[in-house]
Amino acid sequence: MTSPEHNSAGGPRIHESSQDRPDLSSLHVREDVAITGLCGNVHLPTGRTCVLSERHEGSCHFVGPEDAENLAAR
Repeated sequence: MTSPEHNSAGGPRIHESSQDRPDLSSLHVREDVAITGLCGNVHLPTGRTCVLSERHEGSCHFVGPEDAENLAAR
């Protein structure tokens, strides 16, 4: 398990409460996006990923895989 203290300087910034998310092991959640504090829910038919904050209210806002990849890398 990755902890915030062990993040590499060049790696994604891990959101503190993301370690407590039981949905990270689900196939419909992109872990690399979710650990940054975003929803990370994946619309399986299209591969688009929600980039709203984790546990947001209402519907997801999905973006393409390339955009989600860029968010996960920051």
